[in-house]
Amino acid sequence: MFTDVGLNHYLVVSGILFGLGLFALISRKNAILILMGIELILNACNINLIAFARYKANPIDGQVMAIFVIILAVCEAAIALAIIINIYKNFSTVDVDEVNTLRE
Repeated sequence: MFTDVGLNHYLVVSGILFGLGLFALISRKNAILILMGIELILNACNINLIAFARYKANPIDGQVMAIFVIILAVCEAAIALAIIINIYKNFSTVDVDEVNTLRE
C-alpha cells in the first residue's frame, strides 16, 4: 500500500521549502520575515545534505555538514536579530524600504 520514501521525495520537499524561502526573501519588506525566508532556504539545504548522505556509502559526511549549516544558521540568526533590534531602536520600524539611510 505505502511505498518507501526515496531520494526524489526528499528533493521535492527540499525544492518546495527552497521555493517558499526564496519567495519570502523576494516579496517581503519586513526584516524578520526576510530572516525567516533565509532560514527556510538553509533548512532546504540541510534536507538535501541529509538525503544525499542517506543514499551514500558514508552517511556521516552529510550529517556533519548539516550540523555545520545549523550552527551557521544560529549564528546568522543571532547577528541578524541584533541588527534588527538596533534598526528598530533607531528608526522605530523594521520595514527595510523605510530604512534607507545609515545615519539619522
